Amino acid sequence: MKLIKGGTVVGPVGAIPGDVLIVGEKISAIFAPGEGPQEGDFEVVDATGKYVIPGGVDAHTHMELPFGGTFASDTFDTGTKAAAFGGTTTIIDFAVQRTGEVVQDGLAAWHAKAAGNCHVDYAFHQILGGVDDESLKAMDQLVTGEGVTSFKLFMAYPGVFYSDDGQILRAMQKARDNGAMIMMHAENGPAIDVLVKQALERGETDPIHHGLTRPEALEAEATSRAIWLASVAADCPLYIVHLSASKALEQVAAARDLGRNVFAETCPQYLYLTLEDQLGAPGFEGAKWVCSTPLRSKHETHRADLWKGLRSNDLSVVSTDHCPFCFKDQKELGIGDFSKIPNGIGSVEHRVDLLYQGVVDGKLSLARWVETIATTPARMFGLFPRKGVIAPGSDADIVLYDPSARTRISVETHHMNMDHSAWEDYEIDGKVDTVISRGRVIVSGDTYHGHAGHGRFLRRGLSDYLL
Repeated sequence: MKLIKGGTVVGPVGAIPGDVLIVGEKISAIFAPGEGPQEGDFEVVDATGKYVIPGGVDAHTHMELPFGGTFASDTFDTGTKAAAFGGTTTIIDFAVQRTGEVVQDGLAAWHAKAAGNCHVDYAFHQILGGVDDESLKAMDQLVTGEGVTSFKLFMAYPGVFYSDDGQILRAMQKARDNGAMIMMHAENGPAIDVLVKQALERGETDPIHHGLTRPEALEAEATSRAIWLASVAADCPLYIVHLSASKALEQVAAARDLGRNVFAETCPQYLYLTLEDQLGAPGFEGAKWVCSTPLRSKHETHRADLWKGLRSNDLSVVSTDHCPFCFKDQKELGIGDFSKIPNGIGSVEHRVDLLYQGVVDGKLSLARWVETIATTPARMFGLFPRKGVIAPGSDADIVLYDPSARTRISVETHHMNMDHSAWEDYEIDGKVDTVISRGRVIVSGDTYHGHAGHGRFLRRGLSDYLL
């Protein structure tokens, strides 16, 4: 048993002083200060001056994802260890099916990658790269038999993962029937391909052109189209991934104002980083920040609008879209042709900190911080109340967060398998102090106590947000 004493317990309804009793892998009770057990066979964890929050749930990661002729540089071993250091105790990764492949084979391949290698608990979404009669049948089997209750489709990447509107509609109709969530990469891929080809023909090859050829209008158009297709599919549950732009957010907000089953996430890179300062860095340096959707201009209102969307709940979740690539030998594949730069940024270790800085800066409340990093993703994807909340009966996934400490982010100190940091020299007015996963302390200060194989696969239910 463990008793976490002296801290402030923060949940989706606010912050209260309290002591948390852990028995085995579960939270047993929450006591008013000093009213818990005073003696007995338990370990006391001192949380004086610290916030006691549920372990983070990152609902969008890509460990070992094949992309652009290479693989994301974090394995399930390195990536989940980094997540643990950053206060994330659950990830939901994406199993992949491509056109012509069997959906269940793709899921089995991801189970093989993850099994025995994860330091924190994990679950899977399923990417559908080929929508046909067999993959539609597989959706039912994954929901009822595998605990995989969300499916990602792409309006981008023709020839790789792209689905046309008819395929999207069929998948949405199936999801409407079985209760699953459709996750959508909403960018107009065929139109983007035209702009990319034209830019390269003009000799515009630097990384900044990755962003310039993926304009806001093509994210907004695809977001709107996905929302209307979901309407035709009897209001199929729809979740827009990695939303980056103001006009795309307007489409989501309008649908939510009508009471639609439409949700969206954003990522830390869109809250802080910009087209000019990062993608437009001198020489080829901007390749470090190539991701899709791309970073947006600092001369427009995107970042302010996304923070506002988080406050208003038009944006429900902050995930990372963690898909790291090393600069050398991976990002460098795109020297002379930005379209060949592997798309992805590494952030799984930094999400909790970066969103806490939003609290310090007056952009989020403490309760909303916990909602966006833990409670809402757990509810959105069928893991609540096992995950995402400090409550009796929930898994004892708990982070002690020290608001008086500071975190400096650097490639020299991060634990992700990357040769650079997208967040180099960022300083956070707070620090993850202690991380507990299912009752076990896996991080204490800067010391690691966890191990690969501790993490377990989680079968998920349906979203809590659907009637």
